[in-house]
Amino acid sequence: MQVTTAEIIYPSTDDQPMAESTIQYELIVKIKEGCESLFKDDPNVFVAADLLWYPVEGRIDISQAPDTMVIFGRQKGDRLSYIQCREDNVTPQVVFEIRSHNDRQTKMNKKLSFYQRHGVEEYYLYDPERNELQGWQRIEGNLEVIEPMEGWISPRLGVRFELGEDGLEIYRPDGEKFISYAELEAERELDRQRLQQESQRAEQESQRAEQADQRAEQADQRAEQADQRAEQVNQIAQRLAAKLRELNIDPDSI
Repeated sequence: MQVTTAEIIYPSTDDQPMAESTIQYELIVKIKEGCESLFKDDPNVFVAADLLWYPVEGRIDISQAPDTMVIFGRQKGDRLSYIQCREDNVTPQVVFEIRSHNDRQTKMNKKLSFYQRHGVEEYYLYDPERNELQGWQRIEGNLEVIEPMEGWISPRLGVRFELGEDGLEIYRPDGEKFISYAELEAERELDRQRLQQESQRAEQESQRAEQADQRAEQADQRAEQADQRAEQVNQIAQRLAAKLRELNIDPDSI
């Protein structure tokens, strides 16, 4: 008798929207792309947004799709879902959630319990409507509240969290902040304008230098012409002096 085991199919979607508002979506993309950029040169850091994570082998009913998760020790690459048992059982170490205006506190408590139960090291929850940031760090096996969060530096990511009038700002270790695509395009446009202005200034400087060269060349030409006239006058004077001597007249006595 041959015994076969049916392959377990892990769904790649939970039929839930990635975001319920433009603000939430933009923040998710900013954080995901910021983390991606932070570790772009490390092939063994995988960053994903809204990707289903299955922490328990064979349990398709146990899953969560963090808004952003960062996983150290796993290769970059495309995945339909993050099936932990197929990833050397590596747990996502850092997780971000952006709270929606429809998210009830019960839902957020369940997410915290999930991340607590399945080994997340750092969990950050941001509420854009209230401009509130909460964080938890695993200490001695438990996710403990981080206080204060203002100015907190993530041990895993090395990024710093700040809350300003415009909302959450995340700063890289080099001091540069995470920016959205729109902000990136705005900075690129400013760079293009600065380059254009610098090019115009360089062109103007080149034109002024060329004009100065032309004036110097004209001055040289005038000086040469003056020398030529002086030489002509000297030659005429010499001829007159010779004529006077032919007439027995001393030119120096005139």
